[in-house]
Amino acid sequence: MSRAARISLALLLLGVGFGAIYFRGLLDRVLRLAQPAQTEEQSRRAVLQPPLATPSDTKVKAKIFWASVETPGALKPVEVELALSAETVQRAKQVLNMLIAGPPAPELRTLPADAALLEFYLLDDGTAIADFSGELSTGTPSGILSEQRAAESIARTLEANVPGCTRLKILIHGQEAETLAGHLDLGGYFALSPPAAAPPAAPAPQEKPAPGKLTASRSAVKLPQ
Repeated sequence: MSRAARISLALLLLGVGFGAIYFRGLLDRVLRLAQPAQTEEQSRRAVLQPPLATPSDTKVKAKIFWASVETPGALKPVEVELALSAETVQRAKQVLNMLIAGPPAPELRTLPADAALLEFYLLDDGTAIADFSGELSTGTPSGILSEQRAAESIARTLEANVPGCTRLKILIHGQEAETLAGHLDLGGYFALSPPAAAPPAAPAPQEKPAPGKLTASRSAVKLPQ
């Protein structure tokens, strides 16, 4: 092979190598562009609602109240396996974040997708205070039915999963709001029913004392000092 031919072959191989590198970079760029960009809502949620995890988290079947398909305007509990904290406030944040972020289908959503739980408090008297971003108000369709369904989904989800809550107060950006979206009154509280207590066990049958036989009482008697 002549010297000129060898030089031509080397230049050809060099061009092929550069071309391979260029097209590989071009392919990577195309693949990156093909991936869906993170929406503003997703970015905002990542900041305001980071995944909550605590050392006491345990996987349980939580009941999240989303919209019912069978009965328009009603709610239906959906069992979801979640890692929930034993600490009440953290547990409340976890289930409410799931209520916002995780409906099985868009039509089951009860709260606006871009709403965020800013903070949650539980007072000593059992009052739960859920503070949401302004999107809860601006994104909920105006109307008594849609507003009531939104508030009820928050209340019922807390009621089913967070012990110790007896009533709910909803705030918007840390402030009391007159209404949710023009109709539902937010000036008061929403009552929360504690889980039903198990029925008391039936008392064990007691023997009838034989004639002349004394029986001891189970009541404690305080002896005089």
